Amino acid sequence: MSLNMTLNNEPHFRAVENLLFEWARAIDENRVEDVCNLLAPAGRYTVISRFNQDRGLPLAIMDSRSADQLRDRIMSMRIANVYEPQHYRHIVSGVQIVGKEANLLQLRSNYMVVRTMELTGDMKIISVGQCQDLVDISALSTGGDPVFQERKFVFDSRVIETLLIIPL
Repeated sequence: MSLNMTLNNEPHFRAVENLLFEWARAIDENRVEDVCNLLAPAGRYTVISRFNQDRGLPLAIMDSRSADQLRDRIMSMRIANVYEPQHYRHIVSGVQIVGKEANLLQLRSNYMVVRTMELTGDMKIISVGQCQDLVDISALSTGGDPVFQERKFVFDSRVIETLLIIPL
């Protein structure tokens, strides 16, 4: 990866960075349904351990293969699942454009998610890792917004200690 990759794509950098931040903010502000609009209709959302990713093992703890499939998961979270009220707070850093092919940019960024339990106020880091994203920027030329073709969270731990209800 060349440091010039981000510099050469500077006109797009702010737009894709804002896409990353809007994903995090939508979840942090309990607008979880909004993330589906940031994913292309045939886009993929995956949460996988670094252990599995590094070994080419396909098992992921979340793997939605379309925006509609992710939307169904979120609807189930809202209607069917019973869990203690909680809030997430994302920290996103180290955003880089690491590749480009036609209108698709490959991004890497680091993330940390802290969960706060509403009733007790207890806080805990629930996930830390790297996002490996593929972003379609074709709509930028007509004044539109970029969208995720692939949104992959690779978490550093081998396990997540509790049920992951809310998407990262």
